[in-house]
Amino acid sequence: MAHFAVTTVHGRNWDTAKPGLTGIRRQNAFDEHAAFMDQLVEEKFIVLGGPLDDGEEALLIVEAADEAEVMTRMAGDPWNPMGLLHVGEIRLLTIWLDAR
Repeated sequence: MAHFAVTTVHGRNWDTAKPGLTGIRRQNAFDEHAAFMDQLVEEKFIVLGGPLDDGEEALLIVEAADEAEVMTRMAGDPWNPMGLLHVGEIRLLTIWLDAR
């Protein structure tokens, strides 16, 4: 298994009237999105992650066989078909330092 740095970005239907980090939790179907992400953590697909800066993007460190698996797993996010969130970038990460 490899590690990947994955960014997620707001989609075309993101409600910009709900800005910043507090606005993330006020988006439609937040509870469903959060449950999906929590499940990926329980399955040890997501190693760590969270919003960057003001929340316009998030960074996830994931463990997967390849980029195709990353895309397949992330496609299950309820926010994806709703146009609220999508994968921005996937980059292979070589971990040299790890305090876990």
